[in-house]
Amino acid sequence: MYLSNYTNQAILLKNKEFNVIVTIENKSFINDPEGETIYHDLILKNKYNNIKSVRTAKVLKLIVNAKNPIQATLSVKKMCEDLRIFNPIVSDCQVNIISDE
Repeated sequence: MYLSNYTNQAILLKNKEFNVIVTIENKSFINDPEGETIYHDLILKNKYNNIKSVRTAKVLKLIVNAKNPIQATLSVKKMCEDLRIFNPIVSDCQVNIISDE
């Protein structure tokens, strides 16, 4: 047990922290009732006529320990797929590093 904890700590010390944003959005051919409601409220109630479309999405903000940005991105993509964070039939999932500090 102690060796395992030491090994995990050593791995964490060699890695960097990456701020990762996961955006889950309905595919373009799927209706977005929440986005449509917001859009209609903007147009009808507040007269923001310059807004042409609204789509809603879910955002996950993660801090990931990894050797480099590519490894961070790949590990988060794998996590999303393994845990079924999104439904690939109706949703798109984008993973982006926002900083490496």
